[in-house]
Amino acid sequence: MPIRIRMSMHGPTNRRIFHINVLEQTRKRDAKPTELLGIYDPHLDVGQTTKTIQWSVDRIRYWLSVGAKPSTSVVKLLELGGILKPGNPYRPAPKKRTSPTLQAVADAKASKAATSS
Repeated sequence: MPIRIRMSMHGPTNRRIFHINVLEQTRKRDAKPTELLGIYDPHLDVGQTTKTIQWSVDRIRYWLSVGAKPSTSVVKLLELGGILKPGNPYRPAPKKRTSPTLQAVADAKASKAATSS
């Protein structure tokens, strides 16, 4: 079965923390994990200036090397932490936006006006 690295929510409603877990892809979000890799606390306490993440870099690299796929939110955290480099194979390629140029819009309007007269 495919193995995923993803986050599960814990804590009270207004003070959520996230555990970075390894578990099978078909299991529910808050199911018992195969291994706990880290804890992410997105809240700032009084006097803090940065959010805290505690993780085991060696274990994350191990699971990535054996074929575990991280979720998109985990990929963002791993990139911010320097574990994954930008442009890694786990981040989907951005979709190219194809917007019409001004000349193409003007040509379309001109051809529409020519056919309607």
